[in-house]
Formats: sequence, structure tokens, C-alpha cells
Amino acid sequence: MQVDEPVRLPRLSRAAVCGGTHGNELSGVYLVREMLKPENRKEDGGPASLLMLLSNPRAVQQCTRYVDTDLNRCFTHATLNGPASEGAPYEIFRARELNNLLGPKGSRAAVDLICDLHNTTANMGLCFIAYSDCDWVCLHIFRHLQKQMPDTPMRFIHFDVSTKESYSLDSIGKHGFAMEIGPQPHGCIKSNIYTAMREGVQHMRDWVSCFNSGESNVSMAQLPRHNQMTDYPCFLSQDRDFCLLRPGEPLFQTFSGETVKYQGAEALYAFFINECAYYKKGIALSLARKRRVSVPSIRVQTDEEERASEQSFASEEEE
Repeated sequence: MQVDEPVRLPRLSRAAVCGGTHGNELSGVYLVREMLKPENRKEDGGPASLLMLLSNPRAVQQCTRYVDTDLNRCFTHATLNGPASEGAPYEIFRARELNNLLGPKGSRAAVDLICDLHNTTANMGLCFIAYSDCDWVCLHIFRHLQKQMPDTPMRFIHFDVSTKESYSLDSIGKHGFAMEIGPQPHGCIKSNIYTAMREGVQHMRDWVSCFNSGESNVSMAQLPRHNQMTDYPCFLSQDRDFCLLRPGEPLFQTFSGETVKYQGAEALYAFFINECAYYKKGIALSLARKRRVSVPSIRVQTDEEERASEQSFASEEEE
């Protein structure tokens, strides 16, 4: 049987782990604070440069999702590069600061990998959320966590949004994903959720170290593709995130006691069910299709290949 050659990718020399993009999602806040302590900053074979930061320090201080507007919706090219008045929301200015620190988005200077830490009140286990279904680095990291944490439910969610319209902090990096873990109420911390996040981040760093040293592997991943969102008051599907929702099955219950059934034309997977942060947005849950993606083996580029890749990237930027 013929074995395909591994895909060669540049070394992941600069990475960032971000917490507090939403200031009341406390697992990431406390984890970044712990990682910033001098006794925890020892060399561990991870990325050559690992930046750890609190994304929205004002919201963290107030233990609120955001101060003026949702920071994790402020990273589109239009928001980062458009005009901003003196009275613009605080998060707009903070997004531009982060873009200067970690980016600029879409440029050769951007960090190689961003892991943005989030909590959800929904019963979703540990999820990767990303904009690409062919970012082999993120998919390999996800598969590595699946192997290392077999007792933790995991899913990879692909948001089918263009690079130009991608709006979250992780989109600044050359590779990036949000690590979303729940259920955990906002404004508090649960030991099992915090522990899962800490283990996930450490396994991610271990994988980066192995990749940079020249190791490679092959994996298959289940990718729910984000499809649509639904708004309704009461839930009969509570805590059944990623269970298949079939047409005609009970979905909501009105305050008067009436059962409302799912009216979709196809069976889909529900997630972010009853996420409290989405009440203001009028979003009760999200729906997705599941598909299987074949992920190629990958290896770090040689020095010569990396120089050629940098030259190619520079030419694309000039164009």
C-alpha cells in the first residue's frame, strides 16, 4: 500500500494562551494567572516563545463578560482596520492592542498558534472551535487531546466563516482555536472543569514540543459543522448537547406548558443549549451537521523549506 508523504508545515515557534476574553469565564482566567507565576514559568520543551495573557483585564476585574461590547466579536478585518472614534467601546481599542501584540492578523508577523480559553454553561464537554476544517495543526492537537484524555467528551466544531469575516481572538494567529469547556456557571469555577482545561493546555504544549522536534502522526476527526441558531424560552433538550435532534422530536416547552417539536427538515446535532451568555442575543441553541475528515500526517519543515515558505508568504503579502 502506498503511504502518502507527510505535509510539511513551519515550526510553531511563537504561541499564545489567552484567558479572560470573557471576563466571567473563570477557568481560563485562573489558569493563565497560575501559568504566569514565576515558579510555573520553567522551561518545559514547549514553544520557543509562549505568551500567556488576560485578554480583557477590565472585564476580568469586574467579573463580567465584557465592559462595553463582546471582545470576541471584535477581530474582523473591518473592525481592526476601520476608523475608531475616541468614544468607541473599550473592547474595540483592546482588540487593536491584541492585534498589535499577537498579529497583525493575516500577516507573517502573527504568532504561529493561539489557544483562547472559554467556558460555557452548556453541557458540551471539551470542544475546539475553529474556522478551518483543514488546519492540520489544530486538528492534530485535537486528536492528541482525544488520545490523552479518553474520559473527557470532545468535539471539534467548524464555524464555516471566511478568514476576512472571522471575528474571534484566535483568528489573529496563523493557526488558532478556542478551547470551550463546560458546563460551568459564569462567575464561578468548578474543579473538574478547571482541571480538564489545565490538562488540555498541557497536552497541547506537549504536542507542539513533539511537532517541533520532528515527530508526525495521522488522525481522523469528527467535525460538527456549525449550521444555524434557534431562539426559544424553555428547553426539553437541556444537557443533551451533541445528541442527534430528529424532526418531530420535543425541543422546547412554553411557559404555558405546550410542547414545541423540532420542525427542521433534517436531523442535526444541538449544542450550546441554553448558554446563558446568549440570552441577550436571542440564541437558544446552535445546530450542526456531523462529518468525518481525513487528516494527513504532518512534519515540521526543514530549515530550507521554512525559508522558502517565508519567502512565499512575503510575496503573497506584497501582492
